[in-house]
Amino acid sequence: MAELSGKVALVTGAARGIGYAIADTLARDGADVVIFDLCAEEDGAAAARQITQTHGVRASFKRCDVSDFAGVDAAVKEVIKEMGGVDILVNNAGITRDKVLLAMSEKDWDMVLNINLKSMFNTIHACYRNFMKKKAGKIINISSVSGLMGNAAQANYTAAKGGVIALTKTVARELATRGINCNAIAPGAIETPMTANMDQKALDALIATVPMGHMGKAEDIAECAAFLASDKAKYITGEVIRVDGGIAM
Repeated sequence: MAELSGKVALVTGAARGIGYAIADTLARDGADVVIFDLCAEEDGAAAARQITQTHGVRASFKRCDVSDFAGVDAAVKEVIKEMGGVDILVNNAGITRDKVLLAMSEKDWDMVLNINLKSMFNTIHACYRNFMKKKAGKIINISSVSGLMGNAAQANYTAAKGGVIALTKTVARELATRGINCNAIAPGAIETPMTANMDQKALDALIATVPMGHMGKAEDIAECAAFLASDKAKYITGEVIRVDGGIAM
């Protein structure tokens, strides 16, 4: 039997990139999957359809602005009604608006904090009673090595990702006695549609910071998420696992 058979996984920002790789890998391991994303309806539906065709599980898409508290609450209630509950929550949605602090606008700051950090409060809050009722659950938050180290021209992003780590540890402490695990993954330099658009000079500079000498793949993050979602990780909570080729050693 597949490791996650009978489980329902909700993955945010999962229409492409790291989020899609996570959703696809959880489906490979038997989980039914719900994708939350703000992409075009046809793109999200196509991602869910591909997962179903590949793995034979239930997969669906809901267009959802994860920074909207009320909207997330309503969407999660729909998922619980349609799927019978949520067993695995993966908070992956995120954006960047990189500028040095002096040039960063309030809008740049607020947008990144709302999507990269507030969204995780929104989804965890919406799923909280569901997990408490089940007395089981896995919450996996995607942070970044930038949240551990800081990074020039990313004050908004690093503040959000550092906040994700603090939120993860707090939620882990609150829910540990109920059999609910909450962990974070801190990716480093990963090949995504975003990095594919970088100019070669910037890309070379990024790779030069990686002790292993190359970028990771979305699948590297996905396999870590699948492990944390499984019973193999039942005694791990409040942890931050770096998947970064050694950047933050």
